[in-house]
Amino acid sequence: MPDPEIDVDVAERPRGLLRPRGSNQVGMRQFNERVVLQALRVHTRLPKADLARLTGLSAQTIGLITARLEDDGLIVKQSRVRGRVGQPSVPLALNPDGAFAIGVKLGRRGAEWLLIDFTAQVREHHAIRYEFPDADALLPVIAEHIHRLRDGLGPLAARNVGAGLAAPFQLGGWHRTLGLSKAQSDLWNQMDLLAEVRARTDVPVGFARDTVAACVAELVTGRGHDLNSFLYIFVDTFVGGGLVINSHLHTGAHGNAGALASIPMRTANPSEGPSTQVVAEASLWELEQRLRAEGLDATAAYDDRALAAPYAAATQAWLGSASRALAHAIVSSTAVLDLADVVMDGSMSRALLDALLVRTREALAQCNWEGLWSPRLHGGRAGVQACALGGAMLPLHANFAPDHDVFLKAA
Repeated sequence: MPDPEIDVDVAERPRGLLRPRGSNQVGMRQFNERVVLQALRVHTRLPKADLARLTGLSAQTIGLITARLEDDGLIVKQSRVRGRVGQPSVPLALNPDGAFAIGVKLGRRGAEWLLIDFTAQVREHHAIRYEFPDADALLPVIAEHIHRLRDGLGPLAARNVGAGLAAPFQLGGWHRTLGLSKAQSDLWNQMDLLAEVRARTDVPVGFARDTVAACVAELVTGRGHDLNSFLYIFVDTFVGGGLVINSHLHTGAHGNAGALASIPMRTANPSEGPSTQVVAEASLWELEQRLRAEGLDATAAYDDRALAAPYAAATQAWLGSASRALAHAIVSSTAVLDLADVVMDGSMSRALLDALLVRTREALAQCNWEGLWSPRLHGGRAGVQACALGGAMLPLHANFAPDHDVFLKAA
């Protein structure tokens, strides 16, 4: 049964420059090719001897595999390395133009599209802002930008392996908080978003929950290189998260692991009404409301203005309440998961993220850790483009990674 969290149709393959690679029954030859590509992705550049040592494949097999991958344009030879004992070695590396993928983030306050190459470097980026997405207007624009990025590759357009869509499971969720009508909420919540996008484009499209896509980006390009297991927090219009265990993305029974927004802030008491949730205090939506109440531009919550006058007072007040709510979520998660590390990122300026990290560490120091071990809190490295970047990694992973079911850091 497919994972509802990550939906990538690996059977749909673009024709042209790329040979079809793998299926649900990956042959040994294709699997070994993917292992070699994964080793080069993790280590950047390696000579054949090191590839053989790391993968456990024979030198002869490595020679055959690398020759095929070079013929396919997926890897390239680097400059010869001299100065060591023995013959000079020729490192191999991924060819940046070997494959491309498109990432799409559809959020409650904006949408963005980016094109990445085979080394996961961003080649092009587009973004738009809105108060809340209008389906009739936005769905055609999603497809138009996908086509524009693909067609902009010119002769290399056939090397685009697909697009990954990152969006909330229920874009219309918390509609009362957002000030939306039930009709607006139901429109998005009842829509098969992936099917709607697929119907408008001939590019293969996969789906991941937005904060899970951000977690994927962090796992593959960020802290995942240093940390084997961590709780991931992404502070966006609404806060969310993901979970990495032993370098594997863990999605849970319903694909909703890491749903930090829904953690209650206090025990339910019928006499006091329903308990509030972390989302009410630790989201940029709350900072927006504080700025709006002061007659200020609420979009400053997402850029460098947040910490400058006249926005700073409202931002500092938000930092206090948000950091306490995040510390509560971290303690609650630690009690269940016993993880040593937490990674936090968000769709805000780096300066505001750093300030939030400082205040959250201070809040964690004030928490009751009886019976628990306090985890280390790290800043994320994927940054504000994490959701779209993780979305773009879905088709790359489906086409070239050795394991279809998880995102691997390294063998």
